[in-house]
Amino acid sequence: MAQKLEPVMTVSGLNELLAATFPQAFAPPSPFRVTEVFPSGAVLRLDPDKSHLRHGGTVSGPTMFALADIAGYVAILAHVGPATGTVSTNVNINFLRKPELKPLQARATILKLGRQLVVTDILISSVDDGEVLAHATATYSMPPKKA
Repeated sequence: MAQKLEPVMTVSGLNELLAATFPQAFAPPSPFRVTEVFPSGAVLRLDPDKSHLRHGGTVSGPTMFALADIAGYVAILAHVGPATGTVSTNVNINFLRKPELKPLQARATILKLGRQLVVTDILISSVDDGEVLAHATATYSMPPKKA
C-alpha cells in the first residue's frame, strides 16, 4: 500500500517549474503537461504528434518510457517541492498494448518516500478510454537536504 502523502505543489506550480527548469521539454508548445495532483501521486498527459511515432503508426517505446519517467519525477516534485536535482536510478517498463496516436496519460503513485530514495508505480493509459497500455516502476534518488 502506498504512503498517504499530501501534495505541496499545485498543477499550475508544477507546470511553471517544469517549463522554467526544463524548457527543452516543457516550454510551450510542449506535448507534456501535468493535469492532476492527488495524495501520493500525479498525472502527466502527453499529446503525441507524428514525431512520437514508430514504424507502423504507434507511439514509440522511448516516448512511453519518457512519459513514465517524467510522471514519476512529477509525482515526487508534487510532494517534496522543487527538488529538481532528483534523478532516476532505475526504471522498468512493461509494454502491454500498442498505443495509437491519441493523448496518453501516466498516473504515477509514490509507493515509498525515503530520505534518499523514492519508489513509484506508473500506469500509462489512453486518455480517451482509460485502457492501460504500459506499466512501469521507477526509483529516484533525491539530493541531500541542505543544513
